[in-house]
Amino acid sequence: MSTGRPPVLDVDALLDDPATRIVVCCGSGGVGKTTTAAALALRAAERGRHTVVITVDPARRLAQSLGLTELDNTPRPVAGVADGGGSLHAMMLDMKRTFDETVVANADPERAAQILDNPFYQSLSSSFSGTQEYMAMEKLGQLRRSEEWDLIVVDTPPSRSALDFLDAPKRLGRFLDGRLVRFLGAPARNGAFRLLGAGVGLVTGVITKILGTQLLRDVQSFVGMFDAVFGGFQERADQTYRVLQAEGTAFVVVAVPEHDALREASYFVDRLRAERMPLAGLVLNRTQRVLAPELSAERGAAAAEALEASGEHPLAAAALRLHAERVRLRDRERRLWERFTAAHPEVGVVEVPALAEDVHDLDALREIGRVLGDPGPVS
Repeated sequence: MSTGRPPVLDVDALLDDPATRIVVCCGSGGVGKTTTAAALALRAAERGRHTVVITVDPARRLAQSLGLTELDNTPRPVAGVADGGGSLHAMMLDMKRTFDETVVANADPERAAQILDNPFYQSLSSSFSGTQEYMAMEKLGQLRRSEEWDLIVVDTPPSRSALDFLDAPKRLGRFLDGRLVRFLGAPARNGAFRLLGAGVGLVTGVITKILGTQLLRDVQSFVGMFDAVFGGFQERADQTYRVLQAEGTAFVVVAVPEHDALREASYFVDRLRAERMPLAGLVLNRTQRVLAPELSAERGAAAAEALEASGEHPLAAAALRLHAERVRLRDRERRLWERFTAAHPEVGVVEVPALAEDVHDLDALREIGRVLGDPGPVS
């Protein structure tokens, strides 16, 4: 087994640096991105930063710990933050409301009202694949332009793949400017179908049977109205993308010591490099810690077996069995993350041990933040 150690991610130095304006927590689904984002934001606030955290679909207990039960798309103050000269605001992303705000910002009032009332737009803004990721970036852009906070922490949306987060703005843009949508919308813009003859008329007849007359009209109406604001969408997406590449932004990749999660983390590190986006390091969540690391699994199991054979000290035997199981799990985890560090030896890592129970209050978040800020060497 390799004895090399990855560099330690210095979280406190990252949060304390006034040049750090945006921290983006990213990774595959189910690895603790939301908890990590909330813990980083709380620690930054209690160390003097004026911080806002954007959470996406937080677990109920975590939402309650931040006071999010009544929150919406508007950042609101979090109570109970220790007075270190900073402050903490939090919000839950409302995907549709953010989309609506973007339409209003890029269209005159009459056209905006027409778009917002369009049934095809309402479906698109609520459920189209990639819209949540796109709108998380739109909300980030809005908060950054407001200059109300000196640190923004972003919890990226849960995705099947960690790469969806970077791809979503381009994917939504390709859809809105795609051939099918433009084809369906052509009659609303210039009556082109009437000029192209019976062949195209036959095609639209088939599409009408599939989609229905009303839906086709809704799509045509939407495309006709959206043409005037589409450029604004693209420009804002490009601006936010450049912000993500700029000095002052830091990506924190979050993973757990499992094969799929670390594979996604490795892909994401490579992608960030390819996109020239600044990577701070890796948070390795839910790792196993053992109280007596010098006692191997084999010796622990052998001692447990001897005690069981003698019939004495059953509790001690059970404890030794549990220790042996944890050591085996720790060794398996170490082998997995050492593959990651072998591929990315320059990436700083901070390890967060598995908790005995779910995060449900600020104290638990504060403890995670303490471990992130003062982790000791990676085991």
